[in-house]
Amino acid sequence: MNMAQTKEMIGGIETFEEAMALLEARMDADTLAKLKRIRTRDAVITIANAAMLCTPDRIFINTGSKEDGAFIRREALATAEEDALPMANHTIHYELKDEQGRITDRTYYLAEPDEKVSSLANRIDRGEGLVDVQERMGGIMKGMTMVVGLYMRGPVGAPASNPSLQITSSLYVTHSAEMLYRNRFDDFDAEVERLGYFYTNIHSQGLNRAEDLPNARVYMDRHDQTTYSINCTYAGNTLLMKKGNHRFSVDKAVKNRGNELSEHMFITGIEGPGSRVTWFAGAAPSGCGKTTTAMAGHQFVGDDLAQMWIAEDGTVRSINPESGIFGIVEDVNWEGDPALMPLLREEGTEVIWSNVLIDEDGLPQWTGNGDGNPTKGRNFQGEWEAGMVDEKGKPVPVSHPNSRATLVASALANYSPASEDPKGVETSVITYSGRDADTMPPVWVAKSSDHGVAIGACIVSAATATEVGAKGVKRAPWANAPFIPGALGEYMDAQFAFWANERIASGKRPLMAGLNYFLTHKARGGESTKLLGEKRDVKVWLAWLERHFHGEVRGIETPIGILPKYEDLKALFTKILDKPYPEELYTKQFSLYVDNIVARIDLQNDAYGKEEDIPARFFEVLKEQKEGLLALKESFGVVVRPEMLTEKTAA
Repeated sequence: MNMAQTKEMIGGIETFEEAMALLEARMDADTLAKLKRIRTRDAVITIANAAMLCTPDRIFINTGSKEDGAFIRREALATAEEDALPMANHTIHYELKDEQGRITDRTYYLAEPDEKVSSLANRIDRGEGLVDVQERMGGIMKGMTMVVGLYMRGPVGAPASNPSLQITSSLYVTHSAEMLYRNRFDDFDAEVERLGYFYTNIHSQGLNRAEDLPNARVYMDRHDQTTYSINCTYAGNTLLMKKGNHRFSVDKAVKNRGNELSEHMFITGIEGPGSRVTWFAGAAPSGCGKTTTAMAGHQFVGDDLAQMWIAEDGTVRSINPESGIFGIVEDVNWEGDPALMPLLREEGTEVIWSNVLIDEDGLPQWTGNGDGNPTKGRNFQGEWEAGMVDEKGKPVPVSHPNSRATLVASALANYSPASEDPKGVETSVITYSGRDADTMPPVWVAKSSDHGVAIGACIVSAATATEVGAKGVKRAPWANAPFIPGALGEYMDAQFAFWANERIASGKRPLMAGLNYFLTHKARGGESTKLLGEKRDVKVWLAWLERHFHGEVRGIETPIGILPKYEDLKALFTKILDKPYPEELYTKQFSLYVDNIVARIDLQNDAYGKEEDIPARFFEVLKEQKEGLLALKESFGVVVRPEMLTEKTAA
């Protein structure tokens, strides 16, 4: 593949010779020596175009060496993008007050006039968008250093890994990339040759002023797999190897329909009887417990993204394109997150904090950490003290709801070496969850792969702080909707094609399931809005799914799927959490509130009915479920308790 013909020459440089002439004139001897180690000519041309457009004072090529890493960390402090904290290797980074999440209202796909783009996304004419990129990025790095890095999204040699070129003027973004991705400077050329492409990411925070935020933009050009990020610093907008390149990987999977997927999923291993490990992958919108669920596993691979494919042996395999964690810290505490808290509170782990409160002792504090109540400090909006209110009279929280901690995954005690295996992990259970306070049970298993696709398509969630300006309850298909570039119908068709693919071997087809541990007492006749159960109960739901996959526990068949039996859950609560599980609680959690579920189905029917080219099979699944529920209602009433149903062996 001649990628030089597909990459947009935003700086006007078209040939390798022109590129080298420009870069030789702008680089010192050490940097030029690094550049000459890059054999992928299209990458060199891209670097030159970025330099021509953005006009940095200096270019630095990050090879991933210890010396380069030390330079990046030192410069992140020198430029005040990060500040050092008392605990060794801990730093704090603050975004601007009004940029605390993804700027979805200013994020666009560059599209040709006849090109379909997801109905849930923004689009702009490609020609117009590229002109805008050139105008907004022209000279944007003046006075700054342009940092270039060559990364892999996934282990070297994996079929679904992605080579990625990052160009940025932000030392914080570079520092984050070093922790979250694999700097593979020496492997990049061979991987590009093996795979035939690379992603490009160009970013600058500009002057990083509040008045520039209305002009912040994120542009994604699907034609040449390039993202541009302008006048912003939040990692979800600027660390483009994350969600920017994830979008390109979703595109790639849809085009290679039925053979691979790119999902917004954790990957974790659950240990079952006999010390076996069963690998899970699960989708959940940000702020809906995805990291917590990933940490509940015995062997951790990832908490956010998954690249999946069908291997030659008929198994579904998954890799994590990332090698670190960029996790929301609100409500992370010793009780719910015992694997993560030591890394955040004890010396030995490098951590970049963002938007938390730094108290008078230099200690990071965040809402729900259970570590006390600070009275003063500095947080996302400036100086803070207890009792503060904003201009609207609302209390200013200790930390922003989207406050984060960035760290390398290998620091976790349950980190799995399988994370770097290019063969991926054999994935046997797929889960989908949102933030559903009043409808679905804590866990249920799809009756077939088609029903599993419907579970993913029907995720609903409270809007979270990851998206600036988002409010209320919304649909969150597959927890991946913001990252689906093309038509939603095409993506859904790719899901049906993958999970029903006959290449998946008999006995190796993953079990697909729904998870919901946000059900409240109020939804089941009580007064409290507290959870009906505990956060840590997810370990039991995962353990039941693990045993169900291996045929060791049966379930109760319902129109929405297979529910667990009380006796099995009671035994697992004792074994795993050493706590009682009253049958009264089980009945509240697993009774079907028919009208609520039917309303949820109607919501999905109505929403997807407005989309183009949604596969007919999806509507057939919803019709089957609704008719089954209404039949139960006729027989048993609006609340159907588990004991009312006939117990059957799950298919």
